[in-house]
Amino acid sequence: METNTENIPGFYERNKTLLKGFLIGFLILLMLIPAAIVSNLVSERQERQAEVVKEVSSKWAGEQTIIGPIVIVPYKVYVQQGSATIAKTMYLNLLPESLLINGNAIPEVRRRSLYTVMLYRSDIELSGSFNPSEVQRWNIAPQDIMWEQSKLVLGLNDARGLEEEVVLNWGNTKKTMEAGVINSGVISSGLNTSVAFDSAGKASFNVRIKLKGSSRLYFTPVGKTTEVNLKSAWKSPAFDGQYLPDKPAVISADGFNAHWKILQVSRNYPQCWPSGNTYEVEKSAFGVKLIQPADGYAKTDRSVKYAILFIALTFTVFFFIEILQKKQVHPLQYILVGLALCIFYTLLLSISEYTGFNPAYFIAAVATVSLIGSYVWGIFKTFKIAAGFIFALGGLYTYIFILIQLEDYALLFGSIGLFVILAIIMYYSRKIDWYNTSKKQ
Repeated sequence: METNTENIPGFYERNKTLLKGFLIGFLILLMLIPAAIVSNLVSERQERQAEVVKEVSSKWAGEQTIIGPIVIVPYKVYVQQGSATIAKTMYLNLLPESLLINGNAIPEVRRRSLYTVMLYRSDIELSGSFNPSEVQRWNIAPQDIMWEQSKLVLGLNDARGLEEEVVLNWGNTKKTMEAGVINSGVISSGLNTSVAFDSAGKASFNVRIKLKGSSRLYFTPVGKTTEVNLKSAWKSPAFDGQYLPDKPAVISADGFNAHWKILQVSRNYPQCWPSGNTYEVEKSAFGVKLIQPADGYAKTDRSVKYAILFIALTFTVFFFIEILQKKQVHPLQYILVGLALCIFYTLLLSISEYTGFNPAYFIAAVATVSLIGSYVWGIFKTFKIAAGFIFALGGLYTYIFILIQLEDYALLFGSIGLFVILAIIMYYSRKIDWYNTSKKQ
C-alpha cells in the first residue's frame, strides 16, 4: 500500500506557528537594545541635572547642619618636664542643659537652563541655658578652670549661607559672633564669641540665625533636653537623620510643621567632656530634606522599565491577530512597531524637559498610539482591528501612567494588572491551532 507523501505537510508547515513564535520572542529580546540605549540617555540627563544642582548649590550654599551651641571652657593641667612643672591649657566641651530651636525654612526654586534646583532660606532661633555644675564631675580644681576665657561656638557646614550678622544674647549681654572655632574635636567650622561664664549659676542664651542652604537642614541634639519646632511651606518633606519627629508631622497643601523632642539618654555622648575624648556629635544630626517629588527624569526612568512589557504585549497581540486573521506580518514590520514603542520614551524625555512629565506623557502616548494604529490599519485593512489595537495600546499607556503615579502601591497594582493581562492572553490563545492540526491533509 503506497502512502501519498505529497499531501503530508513538511516540518515547517506543521510547525510554522511555533517557529514564528520563537522568532517573535527573539525580536522582543532584540528590542531590549534600543530600550537600553534610551535608559542610558535618561541616566545621562539625570547626571547632567545633578551637576547643575551641585553647581547652583555651590554658589548659593550647601546642605546645612547646625551643631551646638557648645561652650568651650579652658582649664589648666600641670605636666612635669624634668625638674619643672609646666601648666598646659586644655578644654572642656560643655553642652546646654536645655535647647529649644524654632525654625522656618522658606523654599526657593531656582531654574538653570532646563533644570530646577531646590534651595531654601531659613530663620532659626536657638535658646536655652548652660549649667556649669556639669564641669564639677571631672574633679578639676576650681582655681584651674578659666571661666572668664570661655567661648561659645556654633557649628555650621557652610558659613556662606549666613545672610546677616549672628548676634548672641548671653544673659543681658549682646555679642556679635565671629568666624572660626576653637579646635576642641567637636566642631570644625562655624562661629564663636567670648562669654562671661559665672560658675555660680546657670547662664541663659538666645541666638537667631538667618541661613541659606540647599536640600537639607539638620540639627544636633546637644541639649540635655532638645526640642525642635520646624515649619516650612514646602509640601514634600523627608524627615531624616538619627531621629524622626516625636509625633506625626502635620503636612498639608500649605506646607509642614514638625516637632522633635530628644533626651540626653538617647544619644551616645555626655553633657561635658575634655577635648582629649572624641565623640562624633554630628552623626547624631536629624532634620528634614526639602526633596522634590519624583521629577520628570525619575518618572521617565520608571517608565522605561516597562518598555519590555509594552514590546512583549504589542508583539503578542500582533502575533495573535496575524494567526486569527490568517495574514502574514513580516518580521521587519514587528521591528518597526518595536522601534516606535522605544521612540515613545525619547519623545517623553525630550518633551518633559520643557512641559513637565504629565503633559509630555500624554503627547508622546497620543503620537505613538496614532502612529502604530495607522500602521495596523495599513497592514490589516480592517477598521475593527485598528480601533481595537488603538484602544488596547491606549489602555496600556494609561495603566502604566497610573502605576507611575502610585509610588507606594505600584508593585501591588502592577502585579494585579499583569495577572489580568496574562489571563486575557491565555483565554484568547485557546483559539489558536498551534500545530495546524485542523489543516486538511
